Formats: sequence, structure tokens, C-alpha cells
Amino acid sequence: MPTLLVALATGVLFGLGLAWSTMVQPEIVLDFLLGRDLGLLLVLGAGMTTVTLGYQLLPRLLPGPVVGGTFGRHAAELSWRTIVGAAIFGVGWGLSGVCPGPAIAGLGAGNWALGWAVVGLFGGGLGAGGDGPGVNGVRGGGRGSRLVRGLGPWIGPE
Repeated sequence: MPTLLVALATGVLFGLGLAWSTMVQPEIVLDFLLGRDLGLLLVLGAGMTTVTLGYQLLPRLLPGPVVGGTFGRHAAELSWRTIVGAAIFGVGWGLSGVCPGPAIAGLGAGNWALGWAVVGLFGGGLGAGGDGPGVNGVRGGGRGSRLVRGLGPWIGPE
């Protein structure tokens, strides 16, 4: 239960940040991508600073993750799937102006038109899945299944 509460609290914090920074409005994001409004660079900079400090300091200050387990690293892998997936993601983001995190947060902010994008995101994730180990050894979920079935390695053990 503590893992779920931590995930909920961090998700709410993330969603509030996205909504407050106007990243839940596709037209603002498109203006950023077109170089007409660079204000979202501040959001990106704050996120990068927070993650960098967190990844560097927390393992030194805490004996382990807040909800148990151990801090660990995963091997960085640049494969053809990563490159093709990044290209598909970029094309989808550029054409729609909708990024997954802001789209889901936008639903919470009442931007119901983003629901179509979220349905498409889940459809794309399900379409690309099926070859990975899934969570807890359950096959059939692909890389996106971790978001559906579990909370992933960010908070602690699966």
C-alpha cells in the first residue's frame, strides 16, 4: 500500500506541474516545438535539474528507496527498437502536439478532447507489446505493460 500512495502522490505532483505550466494545452506545446514559445524550456530545465540532483544525492542520503528495495542502475541500451520507437514517438508528437504525460494530465484538467489521444496512446502501446517479459515474469505485455500492470522500478521493487 505505501508504494501505491507514493505513486499517487508523485503522479498528482507531476500532473499539477504539467497543468500549471500549461503543458496540457497542445497548442502551447506545438508553439514550443515550432520555436515560437520557449517558455517550456524552464519546465524542461526544472525537471532535468530535479532528476539529476535526485539521482545523484538520494542514493547517498537514504539507505534505500522510500518504499523499500534497493537503488540500482539499468544498462543503457541503444537498439533499433529504441531508434524506431523514438522516431515514431516524435512523429506522433509532432503531428498531434500531444505528449503522453501532458495528455493524461490534461484529462484531469478537464481537456476531454485529449481522451482520443490517450486512447491512441494505449492502442499504440498494446500494438507494440507482446514480446517482453512483462511484470513479475508474466509475458505478453511488451515494454508498455509495466505502466498498465505495475508501477515499475522507479519507486522500488515490483
